[in-house]
Amino acid sequence: MKSTIGDMAWIDLSVKNATAVKDFYQQVIGWKSESISMGEYNDYAMSSPESGDTISGICHAQGVNNNLPPTWLPYFLVEDIDKSVAQVLANGGELVTAIKTMGDDRYAVIKDPAGAACAIYQKWK
Repeated sequence: MKSTIGDMAWIDLSVKNATAVKDFYQQVIGWKSESISMGEYNDYAMSSPESGDTISGICHAQGVNNNLPPTWLPYFLVEDIDKSVAQVLANGGELVTAIKTMGDDRYAVIKDPAGAACAIYQKWK
Protein backbone atom coordinates (compact mmCIF):
# COMPACT_ATOMS: atom_id res chain seq x y z
CA MET A 1 0.00 0.00 0.00
CA LYS A 2 1.39 3.40 -0.97
CA SER A 3 1.86 5.98 1.75
CA THR A 4 2.36 9.32 -0.02
CA ILE A 5 -0.41 11.90 0.50
CA GLY A 6 -2.40 12.28 -2.72
CA ASP A 7 -1.48 8.86 -4.12
CA MET A 8 -3.94 6.12 -4.82
CA ALA A 9 -3.12 3.92 -1.85
CA TRP A 10 -5.47 1.01 -2.54
CA ILE A 11 -8.23 -0.22 -4.84
CA ASP A 12 -11.18 -2.43 -3.88
CA LEU A 13 -13.84 -4.23 -5.82
CA SER A 14 -17.10 -5.22 -4.08
CA VAL A 15 -19.29 -7.76 -5.87
CA LYS A 16 -21.96 -10.32 -5.04
CA ASN A 17 -19.64 -13.30 -5.62
CA ALA A 18 -16.11 -12.26 -4.66
CA THR A 19 -14.86 -15.86 -4.84
CA ALA A 20 -15.64 -16.23 -8.54
CA VAL A 21 -14.40 -12.74 -9.37
CA LYS A 22 -11.10 -13.24 -7.49
CA ASP A 23 -10.61 -16.44 -9.50
CA PHE A 24 -11.21 -14.42 -12.70
CA TYR A 25 -8.50 -11.88 -11.81
CA GLN A 26 -6.09 -14.63 -10.76
CA GLN A 27 -6.47 -16.18 -14.21
CA VAL A 28 -6.50 -12.94 -16.24
CA ILE A 29 -3.87 -10.86 -14.39
CA GLY A 30 -2.01 -13.48 -12.41
CA TRP A 31 -2.78 -12.00 -9.00
CA LYS A 32 -2.40 -14.25 -5.98
CA SER A 33 -5.14 -14.22 -3.34
CA GLU A 34 -5.21 -14.51 0.43
CA SER A 35 -8.48 -15.11 2.28
CA ILE A 36 -9.43 -12.49 4.85
CA SER A 37 -12.08 -13.67 7.32
CA MET A 38 -15.05 -11.35 7.63
CA GLY A 39 -16.77 -13.63 10.14
CA GLU A 40 -19.35 -15.58 8.13
CA TYR A 41 -17.53 -15.22 4.78
CA ASN A 42 -14.11 -14.42 3.33
CA ASP A 43 -12.98 -11.42 1.32
CA TYR A 44 -9.67 -11.51 -0.55
CA ALA A 45 -6.44 -9.54 -0.51
CA MET A 46 -4.87 -9.69 -3.96
CA SER A 47 -1.09 -9.63 -4.42
CA SER A 48 1.27 -8.97 -7.30
CA PRO A 49 2.63 -12.21 -8.76
CA GLU A 50 6.11 -10.67 -9.05
CA SER A 51 6.64 -8.52 -5.96
CA GLY A 52 4.18 -10.23 -3.63
CA ASP A 53 2.92 -6.77 -2.56
CA THR A 54 -0.76 -6.70 -1.60
CA ILE A 55 -2.30 -4.23 -4.04
CA SER A 56 -6.04 -4.76 -4.06
CA GLY A 57 -9.05 -6.21 -2.31
CA ILE A 58 -11.90 -8.17 -3.82
CA CYS A 59 -14.82 -8.13 -1.42
CA HIS A 60 -18.31 -9.54 -1.13
CA ALA A 61 -21.01 -6.85 -1.34
CA GLN A 62 -22.09 -7.62 2.23
CA GLY A 63 -21.80 -5.90 5.59
CA VAL A 64 -20.24 -2.44 5.22
CA ASN A 65 -19.98 -3.03 1.44
CA ASN A 66 -23.65 -3.92 1.05
CA ASN A 67 -24.71 -0.81 -0.89
CA LEU A 68 -21.61 -0.41 -3.05
CA PRO A 69 -22.04 -0.88 -6.80
CA PRO A 70 -19.92 -3.55 -8.56
CA THR A 71 -17.14 -1.21 -9.59
CA TRP A 72 -13.49 -0.65 -8.73
CA LEU A 73 -13.18 1.85 -5.87
CA PRO A 74 -9.84 3.65 -5.54
CA TYR A 75 -8.71 4.88 -2.11
CA PHE A 76 -6.73 8.15 -2.17
CA LEU A 77 -4.48 8.93 0.78
CA VAL A 78 -5.23 12.20 2.61
CA GLU A 79 -3.46 13.81 5.54
CA ASP A 80 -6.58 14.69 7.57
CA ILE A 81 -9.83 12.84 6.81
CA ASP A 82 -11.99 15.28 8.79
CA LYS A 83 -10.61 18.25 6.84
CA SER A 84 -10.97 16.39 3.54
CA VAL A 85 -14.60 15.45 4.28
CA ALA A 86 -15.34 19.11 5.03
CA GLN A 87 -13.76 20.03 1.68
CA VAL A 88 -15.85 17.40 -0.13
CA LEU A 89 -19.03 19.00 1.20
CA ALA A 90 -17.81 22.60 0.67
CA ASN A 91 -16.88 21.88 -2.96
CA GLY A 92 -20.07 20.24 -4.23
CA GLY A 93 -19.29 16.61 -3.46
CA GLU A 94 -21.23 14.25 -1.23
CA LEU A 95 -20.55 11.55 1.32
CA VAL A 96 -21.65 8.06 0.34
CA THR A 97 -20.63 6.75 3.77
CA ALA A 98 -19.79 8.34 7.07
CA ILE A 99 -16.16 8.18 8.15
CA LYS A 100 -15.43 4.54 9.02
CA THR A 101 -12.50 2.84 10.68
CA MET A 102 -10.38 -0.03 9.38
CA GLY A 103 -8.05 -1.03 12.20
CA ASP A 104 -6.51 2.26 13.30
CA ASP A 105 -7.05 3.89 9.87
CA ARG A 106 -10.06 5.93 8.77
CA TYR A 107 -11.84 6.26 5.41
CA ALA A 108 -15.00 7.53 3.75
CA VAL A 109 -16.55 6.83 0.36
CA ILE A 110 -17.36 10.06 -1.46
CA LYS A 111 -18.72 11.31 -4.80
CA ASP A 112 -17.23 14.25 -6.62
CA PRO A 113 -19.53 16.92 -8.19
CA ALA A 114 -19.77 14.81 -11.38
CA GLY A 115 -20.98 11.78 -9.39
CA ALA A 116 -17.77 9.70 -9.66
CA ALA A 117 -17.12 7.66 -6.52
CA CYS A 118 -13.84 7.08 -4.70
CA ALA A 119 -12.68 6.78 -1.13
CA ILE A 120 -10.45 9.05 0.89
CA TYR A 121 -8.21 7.31 3.35
CA GLN A 122 -6.16 8.47 6.36
CA LYS A 123 -3.49 6.21 7.80
CA TRP A 124 -3.03 6.15 11.54
CA LYS A 125 -0.14 8.37 12.57
